[in-house]
Amino acid sequence: MIVLDLICDQEHRFEAWFASGEAFDTQLAAGLVSCPQCASHQIRRLPSAPYVQTSSHSAPTRQPDPQAIAKRLIEALRAAASKSEDVGERFADEARRIHYGQAEERAIRGKANQEDVIELIDEGIPVLPVPPDKDDLH
Repeated sequence: MIVLDLICDQEHRFEAWFASGEAFDTQLAAGLVSCPQCASHQIRRLPSAPYVQTSSHSAPTRQPDPQAIAKRLIEALRAAASKSEDVGERFADEARRIHYGQAEERAIRGKANQEDVIELIDEGIPVLPVPPDKDDLH
């Protein structure tokens, strides 16, 4: 597969994927290539270094460290939680009030049991458990 830089007669630039340069030429001649902005079929290639990916020549990829990703995610969640209003045990009720427009929209945090969390999710109310920081446990 290759990615080609293309332009139409209205000067709209775009990229498109083709099996090869010959496949582009064949599709262009058959009127199958059009501008995504104006639908013009007057298309020409722009000079570019096409990107070619083949399975036999692909560079080895380094797998991300799942523990490092989890650590960064938890840190981001804790940072977001620290900027939210703590509503304590009223979390489920307040989340519903916000969702249904009965209270001002804002970020909240608090405590909810598993049953409350399941009911909130079933109602379409997005909730996300955030593991407590070790400083929050004391």
